[in-house]
Amino acid sequence: MNITTRKEYDAIVVGSGMSGGWAMKELCEKGLQTLVLERGRMVEHAVDYVTEHKNRWELRHRGWVPEAELERDYEIQRKTYIFSEETRHYFMKDREYPYVQLEPYTWIQANVVGGRSLMWARQSYRLSPMDFEANRVDGHGVDWPIRYEDLAPWYDYVERTIGVSGQAEGLAHLPDGIFQAPMAMNAVEKVLKTKVEAAFPERTVTIGRTATLTEPIGDRAACHYCGPCARGCSTGSYYSTQSVALPAARATGNLTLRPHSLVHRVLYDDKRGRATGVAVIDTETGKSLTFHARMIFLCASSMNTARIMLLSTSNRFPNGIANDSGVLGHYLMDHHYHVGASAVFEGYEDRYYLGNRPNGIYIPRFRNISEATRQAAFVRGYGFQGSANRQGWGRGNALPGFGRALKHELRTPGRWTMSLGGFGETLPRYDNYCELEDTVRDAYGIPVLRFHVTRDANDLAMRKDMMATAAEMLEAAGAASVSTYDNIQDAPGLGNHEMGAARMGRDAATSVLNAFNQCHAVPNLFVTDGACMTSSACQNPSLTYMALTARACDYAVKALQGGAI
Repeated sequence: MNITTRKEYDAIVVGSGMSGGWAMKELCEKGLQTLVLERGRMVEHAVDYVTEHKNRWELRHRGWVPEAELERDYEIQRKTYIFSEETRHYFMKDREYPYVQLEPYTWIQANVVGGRSLMWARQSYRLSPMDFEANRVDGHGVDWPIRYEDLAPWYDYVERTIGVSGQAEGLAHLPDGIFQAPMAMNAVEKVLKTKVEAAFPERTVTIGRTATLTEPIGDRAACHYCGPCARGCSTGSYYSTQSVALPAARATGNLTLRPHSLVHRVLYDDKRGRATGVAVIDTETGKSLTFHARMIFLCASSMNTARIMLLSTSNRFPNGIANDSGVLGHYLMDHHYHVGASAVFEGYEDRYYLGNRPNGIYIPRFRNISEATRQAAFVRGYGFQGSANRQGWGRGNALPGFGRALKHELRTPGRWTMSLGGFGETLPRYDNYCELEDTVRDAYGIPVLRFHVTRDANDLAMRKDMMATAAEMLEAAGAASVSTYDNIQDAPGLGNHEMGAARMGRDAATSVLNAFNQCHAVPNLFVTDGACMTSSACQNPSLTYMALTARACDYAVKALQGGAI
């Protein structure tokens, strides 16, 4: 039975994570009656962070998830570094939302209000003028329809709202932002910075720019380094939908939030040439529902948004809504990583650090930013993230001996170690795509996605260079036992930065969205999650999603009020 609601909202937002949270906040604050539909269950700020401060010995399985449960429910989700007994309740169950892999592909998905904004690593970097022009310059992909100057004021706005701590460096290829006081590097990280910058003047070592407060904003406290953050942060010290966007939207009185609502179709009126609403399955009752609105924002995450659009067929759009160009689902991107080097730093045993700093160091891209840094083996570039730490009692697993002597030794911190891991830009390629697979359906009877995503020669050449430069920087800093690694066997997707599938562009014949994240062919349908990205750059993308969403909401509300949509 299909139940159609009579009320027409001003706006529907599909998804409540990084971009959906910002869409709900902006649209509600601009006076629109806004319905937010989220596939997952409700998570209330602080109240539902049920493992936040528990020690591992207080958990039934000491932080581990039983193998039988992993195989049954989390065969894919278990692959992400953030999955554990402490966080599994935030993740979807693979058997409920399967997908087909023509080649191995890792799709990590949250299944709660707030999405991955509850678990993200919070690294917040702007794309640069160079990044917005890269496709035009080297011919890979289509030209972005915007430039850095178009987004810069929205970066400012978002950074002021979420709170980003970091150090200004004056780099054209990593623009500075509105920063709170930076977190401090530890002793060994400072050594790395001094020696690397002396040996390689084109390389900068800085503290990570993170959406974690070092100064309070309103009732959000400065971070007190308690960790681990992925369980939830009841002090609101890091940005999430729950800590910022949801309370702001609720305060307006304009928000209707509906969890357990799986959107699977955008409704389209051929005569009016407009989207009219969405079709939903209530995942608790199994009932089919229909909701209507004057405009719709898809923020379900890149591939889920693509899936909804591909399922949204009509006489006008037989291959998916707004898919006149035929590129919907194509040009999937995700940063490739799990490559770099690690080492030991002898000495410095009189130095330590305070608490669990939720941040590391960042080495911005230094390849292919000028003629002097040109690397012929590949185009674009990569950055490094890492940190230095002293080994803790866990090192006892690899030490010989037992009993009192071993326990006594483990009371003293071990030696310093450090790792530098690269994040590389992937190129937009038509033959990296997802499409519908009608022969396989999810737990609610909806066709799933089939993925065809591979690494190319550019990725592989870049990874070789990432290993080499990571090692040479650690060696320049005086490290010992330097070893490189390349987990090339890890499937694409594990970077958790999926992008593309409904890209922005200047030409409706080769893109889905215009410069304001508005569908070329459906003026009241907007896409502001990772699906909109025209290229990936190598920086963590969430800050850009939020800025694009804020900008699109501003445009959409003015267009709605002016009668354009």
